[in-house]
Amino acid sequence: MDARLNYLGNPLAAKFVKHIVSASKVVTESALPAATLELVALRVSQINGCAYCIDMHTKDAAKAGETSFRLNLVAAWREATVFTEAERAALELAEQGTRIADATGGVSDEVWANAAKHYDDDQLTALVSHIALMNTFNRMNVITQQPAGDYQPGQWDSHS
Repeated sequence: MDARLNYLGNPLAAKFVKHIVSASKVVTESALPAATLELVALRVSQINGCAYCIDMHTKDAAKAGETSFRLNLVAAWREATVFTEAERAALELAEQGTRIADATGGVSDEVWANAAKHYDDDQLTALVSHIALMNTFNRMNVITQQPAGDYQPGQWDSHS
């Protein structure tokens, strides 16, 4: 499968991706736990059907020490007992934040309050920003049909 657009081969696309990757560094350098970032990235990507990002974040999470056991249960996190209450709150916020069009009113007050019990304002800002960025990356990749399977951890580090 060939992508419809080569992000690095098109000057405008490369410039845009550079800025998004740069914005994502603000999130990765925040106090939000790295495991939470990867779990959220994976769940948002599963919902959006972004194979490229599922490939990327599964590999990045594994490289960072996440177990395949937990990664395999992200899609069924509600029924799984392997996630902390904080991770569960982040995953629920990610789901509602990703499925805005499916829910009247977007993210519920209950879901927001639950996330706020586990994360301070800076962490919540990072979490919301991460959810928004992941939705951006997912939509770009799905629209342009970026193929999955060849991602190597860290390959985008030089593009920020």
